[in-house]
Amino acid sequence: MAGKKSKKNKKQADNNIAQNRQATHEFFIEDQFEAGLVLEGWEVKSLREGRVQLKESYIQIHRGEAWLQGAHISPLLSASTHVNPISIRKRKLLLHRQELNKLIGAVERRGYTLVPLSMYWVRGRAKLKIGLAKGKKLHDKRAVAKDRDWQRDKARIMKHG
Repeated sequence: MAGKKSKKNKKQADNNIAQNRQATHEFFIEDQFEAGLVLEGWEVKSLREGRVQLKESYIQIHRGEAWLQGAHISPLLSASTHVNPISIRKRKLLLHRQELNKLIGAVERRGYTLVPLSMYWVRGRAKLKIGLAKGKKLHDKRAVAKDRDWQRDKARIMKHG
């Protein structure tokens, strides 16, 4: 029994597929949403191998639906011969209508941007964390870096002082 529990905990701890670290550097994240993805079979296999990159991806609203664009999922070499894998294709995001309406209103009326933050597994299904974001200016990025350095120095002084 103890062996099964440790195996379960290991799987739950390692549910992260990919992170978009650049998003928090480039944007102020105001709100976060969780969305499902419509994927093909070869894409799921590639995700299990961790062959996805969210760095240059973005989310676009088109005809009342959310689409993930620019996410690069590399096909495995063992992909089937009758399937033509397209690594950078539009992938539909699955959101509740109420969440989608909120996102559409924020993007169209208030000038927000939708950025993918991370991709992870929830009970065997791939999920995408979406951030409702405002862009940072250069002076904002400098202020954040300065504050982060000060917090690090303060912690060092408190530890040794």
